[in-house]
Amino acid sequence: MAKPDLSLEEVRDKLKDASAQQVIEWAAETFGNGLVISTSFGIQSAVMLHLATKIVPNISVIWVDTGYLPAETYQFAQELTERLNLNLKVYQSFLTPARMEALYGKLWEYQDINALNRYDFMRKVEPMQRALKELSSTAWLAGLRRQQTEHRKSLERIVLQEQQYKIHPILHWNSRDIYNYLTTHDLPYHPYFEKGYVSVGDWHSSRPMKADDNNERDTRFHGLKQECGLHLPLSPEVSKSLDSSNL
Repeated sequence: MAKPDLSLEEVRDKLKDASAQQVIEWAAETFGNGLVISTSFGIQSAVMLHLATKIVPNISVIWVDTGYLPAETYQFAQELTERLNLNLKVYQSFLTPARMEALYGKLWEYQDINALNRYDFMRKVEPMQRALKELSSTAWLAGLRRQQTEHRKSLERIVLQEQQYKIHPILHWNSRDIYNYLTTHDLPYHPYFEKGYVSVGDWHSSRPMKADDNNERDTRFHGLKQECGLHLPLSPEVSKSLDSSNL
């Protein structure tokens, strides 16, 4: 299905007071088979996966597996995949973890923003961009919420990110909304929630929340940054690397 030419201003006004379910229903009707959803199988991932698959049961679910996730994340992913009958599409870097470490070292240990960005590009951004292209995606459902990061505070219900319409059904939800939805539908948090984690990604770059943390994303990436790059516009350098398949 070709990407529709939408007026973002008109769509944002239309969806301004819509429920999360209504936003997904609109997206399914508007984008058809071009609609996908991404998941990290993180702390609250069951919410968006349940919301989306109740409306579009066979929607392509993109999971970028970095190869460095905790064992509990892989187990949680298996549990949700079976329970929700997910049409899961797993994407990974062309570089195995062993090969990456041999060529570039353990980039997360450098405590350097450029090293972390390089890691995120190889293990997350490139596989995600490849997934969107191979699945002929024109629109992408993502479970971002405004209270999570400074960047996300500025987001709208629908944005244009590169060649994709990006749709955020639960953008305005807070932690209580998440809890209520999970409880109502008897859905689980990620197992690390019981260990004090409010956000979880790779085992080497996630930790439980502390009393002096100002934001849940302070617990990720050693506090050096809040976003891994999946939900940010691509820089010219990154776009060039993708075009040349230069990892």
